[in-house]
Amino acid sequence: MDPNMNNLLKWGIQNSTNADGTAPPSQPSQNITPEMLNSLFGGPSEADLMKAAMEALHSDEVDLENKLVAFDNFEQLVESIDNANNLEPLGLWTPLVELLGHEESEMRRYAAWCIGTAVQNNEKAQDKLIVMNAIPTLVSLATTDKATAVRKKAVLALSSAVRNYQPGTNELVKHLPDGYPTGKVDAGDMDAIDAIMNKLRAHPVPSS
Repeated sequence: MDPNMNNLLKWGIQNSTNADGTAPPSQPSQNITPEMLNSLFGGPSEADLMKAAMEALHSDEVDLENKLVAFDNFEQLVESIDNANNLEPLGLWTPLVELLGHEESEMRRYAAWCIGTAVQNNEKAQDKLIVMNAIPTLVSLATTDKATAVRKKAVLALSSAVRNYQPGTNELVKHLPDGYPTGKVDAGDMDAIDAIMNKLRAHPVPSS
């Protein structure tokens, strides 16, 4: 049973009349959460929340502060593998990847962060990242973005995208700058993957 529904059931039992018709001791109202009420009366699904967040992220009417709140919510939602796999049927991969090129560094950072969260230990999402041709963009962010926080999240996304996933590792190697491995790298060799990621983290950023 949905935990929220279970809590509502318990609350209903605790607050129903006793067999002798007397009411039980009152329960604190804070026992009922918005999530519990949504479960009972119907509220936006997580898919609806994901779509609403993405609409906000691409809206000219939403300021940066609220966009970052929407991005934070979106990142938490895609921690669920089911929600991450819903990105494709909901048509959210394209608008998410597009945000890697946003003029605001915090938007680029969150876009890379969300991608890294969605593809972690998720072969279906890792495969989609290749289809979206996002790995070259992430490599570029990791090695050239002026914002340190963006570079860190780009490396994190790449690390999640290629570990134990050979097609992703092959794609990464093809787009690494000079001085990086050019031959076959085993996606299951964590030492080899770590060496690449550590080198990316230390990659010198070109001066303006």
